Amino acid sequence: MYYKKTTLPEEDEIVICTVKRILPHSVFVSLDEYKNTEGMIHISEVSPGRIRNLRDFVKEGKTIVCKILNIRREKNHIDLSLRRVPLTVRRKKEEEYKQELKAEKLLEQFAKSHKTTLEDIYKGFGSQIMEKYSSLTSFFNQVLSNNIDLPKEIKIEKRLAEDLVEKIKEKIKLPEAQLEANIKLTSKDSAGIEKIKEIFKKTNALATKNKYKIKMTYLSAPRYNLQVTSSNFKNAEKILSEVSNFLVDEAKKQGCEAEWQKKS
Repeated sequence: MYYKKTTLPEEDEIVICTVKRILPHSVFVSLDEYKNTEGMIHISEVSPGRIRNLRDFVKEGKTIVCKILNIRREKNHIDLSLRRVPLTVRRKKEEEYKQELKAEKLLEQFAKSHKTTLEDIYKGFGSQIMEKYSSLTSFFNQVLSNNIDLPKEIKIEKRLAEDLVEKIKEKIKLPEAQLEANIKLTSKDSAGIEKIKEIFKKTNALATKNKYKIKMTYLSAPRYNLQVTSSNFKNAEKILSEVSNFLVDEAKKQGCEAEWQKKS
């Protein structure tokens, strides 16, 4: 990534790092989103349990996702943890970073089309974008949602603004978040299959009425999978909970037993 933050990160922040050096009891990394910033991972923070060889867990030159544990600003020293980053958090951070790289690539192509450089773009309106929105991805999503008037938000020529908006809408799509739940649904009634079909029918009707994007899949009796797709994780979690609880309530009305659990 070309753009680097010039400040220090915050404690508990999740960051993208590149492994630089591996010593017997520590790993030194560079923080890819920050300018001239390095940190250290103690062997105890690489993985739970006893570690005989750090190279079994990390490789020089590889990208990893870490959590900021402590910042000693007077010494510009940062302690990080690899083992304290849950799988779901790691995947989310990796996807966010991937989207940011894609957004910066678009900005680079935009610069070339106007016979300038990415560096000059950042020196101009690019730095304004980062100051106001923290990331290109966030800014692009706001543009796609038609939530901003570009010339009023940043100092940019009208023709450049129009061309940038056109390229964003051509190349970038609003992100979708997907969450899943395990559903266990049983019936001891002789008409149990018909009752279960009715439960799913009413659950799908709820989703259709509220314009929820869901998919229910049979796995193996009595297990089913519920997948929810929405514009962001917060909304997806809300829909997942609402739909799953509705299904459980409908099951009770039909004399069936049901329970659900969110997939991690």
